[in-house]
Amino acid sequence: MSSQTSSAEVALPTIGELLLVDDDPTFAAVLARALRARRFAVVTASGLDAATELLERNRAPDFGVLDLNLAGASGLKLIGALRRANPDCRILILTGYASIATAVDAIKLGADQYLAKPVEVDAIVRALLGEHESDPEPPDETLSISRLEWEHIQRVLAEQGGNISATARALKMHRRTLQRKLAKRPVRE
Repeated sequence: MSSQTSSAEVALPTIGELLLVDDDPTFAAVLARALRARRFAVVTASGLDAATELLERNRAPDFGVLDLNLAGASGLKLIGALRRANPDCRILILTGYASIATAVDAIKLGADQYLAKPVEVDAIVRALLGEHESDPEPPDETLSISRLEWEHIQRVLAEQGGNISATARALKMHRRTLQRKLAKRPVRE
């Protein structure tokens, strides 16, 4: 008699529970599937309210992946709640609008890592697990004028608490012009 193997796979133990907060349902679904394939027990939330509700129901995730911009709200607001739920939670901020100012804010508030989208899933996993690659060499060239402008706008916006009108006044710029500049992706130079 030949032995047959069952078609059911043996479940591997998970690395830990991960709270993924992103308001883009397609991105969240793809990233959640990729992280589950890498043995994370993923729970998703589409915004601040949904994530806060999950944390209030005694969820204490081991990992948090937070989008910086959640339908106009800041994902940075969830860092404190994650730390209260689990002081050892590894927190990663993901953003398509990376700037030095928001990276500094995220780290000051308690995030462990800050990565700019697009990013590979393996880089996310390394960041969550605290596996650091060797630091890259600093670029030989200085930042472009466009990138310097973006960084300056982000710094002033952070200083103004995210208030667009106050930021426009501080920059001596029309509010609509500022909004157009903020709607663009940052220059990658």
